[in-house]
Amino acid sequence: MFLHHLNPSIKALTIVLLVLLLALIFDPITPLIFMICTIAVTFIGGKVEWKRYLLYFLPFTVLAFGMLWTTIVFADAPENPNDIVTFLGLDIPKESFLNGMALSLRVLSVASLSLLFIFTTNIVDFILSLIQQLKLPPKIAYGVLAGYRFLPMMKDELKIINSAHRIRGVNQARTLKEKVSQYKRFAIPLLASAIRKAERTAMAMESKGFTGNKQRTFYRSFNTSTSDWLFPLIMLVVFTSAVLLSVKLGYFKWYDGVL
Repeated sequence: MFLHHLNPSIKALTIVLLVLLLALIFDPITPLIFMICTIAVTFIGGKVEWKRYLLYFLPFTVLAFGMLWTTIVFADAPENPNDIVTFLGLDIPKESFLNGMALSLRVLSVASLSLLFIFTTNIVDFILSLIQQLKLPPKIAYGVLAGYRFLPMMKDELKIINSAHRIRGVNQARTLKEKVSQYKRFAIPLLASAIRKAERTAMAMESKGFTGNKQRTFYRSFNTSTSDWLFPLIMLVVFTSAVLLSVKLGYFKWYDGVL
């Protein structure tokens, strides 16, 4: 699919730029249109399971609703208190409601951009692209990559430690206090295992000639092509179209620093 084959650095820079542009907008229509278009681009240009996507999108929806509600409840007195809208059976000042919708939809727009990147980007490719295109120091990049590789290993190590405790007759934790005590027992062997793995990884990298030198060759090289620049062009056209439509509907508003 199109999105999966893009240069990860170009994709990341495009998303950062769009997030900055969204931060300057303070109306509900622009982020709403942009969010819908971003989700459409994600499913059209990428191979994404909609059930998994909804599962990841749900926490952002809860956060956005909480932001909407708190913005309405703790908003300053509106300039036109008689101009109200009905939301969930409550009469709410229109100004406060639009401010809350602007904030919550902006959160969802940023979430849709983040999920586009997460579901269509391989983390290893992203790290290698950062080294080759954005000149990230290899010591930092490979350190992050090693830490990322350790996460599933730590999960397996935790299962092994838990099984070892059960073999030795340690009862399974049932209450919250017992679970806290159990994870305290797990902490020291888990930390010792992590240190051993880190030392072995460092020795292996040194034995293979890794010095952190920026002037190095790569087995997998990443380059930028015309198709890579097509993605930022598409997203900027989508963003511009959302702004123009919002202006036409009379909702467009720059963020002035005041809620």
